[in-house]
Amino acid sequence: MKSVVGMVVSNKMQKSVVVAVDRLFHNKLYNRYVKRTSKFMAHDETNQCNIGDRVKLDPSRPLSKRKNWVVAEILKKARIYTPPSPTVSGSKTPVAESSSS
Repeated sequence: MKSVVGMVVSNKMQKSVVVAVDRLFHNKLYNRYVKRTSKFMAHDETNQCNIGDRVKLDPSRPLSKRKNWVVAEILKKARIYTPPSPTVSGSKTPVAESSSS
């Protein structure tokens, strides 16, 4: 087997990640390219992978029932959204209007 490149879709396990690998192949009957996705479980020794990271997987000996791959390197880290910190400058608190009839 050769190395594959994919996107991390789950990292909820200890020292393990699930990586989705896309591949394109040509369908001769319809003369179109078809995209197929395979999901592999891979060993991440340092727990550095996050969801959305682009990683390279190398084949290894079977580490468990479904885990036959090892994360070789993280090619691109995912951009993690950090919400802007609330500013205290100015009083922009909404004032409740009282309706007295």
